[in-house]
Amino acid sequence: MIKIIHLSFILLSIFSFVGRVILSETHPALLKQPLFKIAPHVIDSLLLLSGIILVFQGSWLSGENAWLVGKVLGLLGYIGLGVVTLRTRGTNRWLAFAGAMACFVYIGIVAVTKNPLFFL
Repeated sequence: MIKIIHLSFILLSIFSFVGRVILSETHPALLKQPLFKIAPHVIDSLLLLSGIILVFQGSWLSGENAWLVGKVLGLLGYIGLGVVTLRTRGTNRWLAFAGAMACFVYIGIVAVTKNPLFFL
């Protein structure tokens, strides 16, 4: 059940991020409304909480955990590049957006393979 909740929040989070990027280009005034300011933080907090619950539920801290470190580093990259994406304009925005999407894909692949160096 927690895994389904976690996967649901992953989808909500990515749709929220992409949606905010689109809105920042087409209707930036909408992003100033409370719903668009608060909802992403609630979604991402619940996503992180469900991920932490999964880590403890799966006893993943007791064994080899390099993949968890890889996911956390990917998450930090995703957050940083997401902030740049939403706060800049022009080429920098789209480069940061592409980098954030690459981090998202990396996190997903690491979650499935449990191998942070799958690309080697």
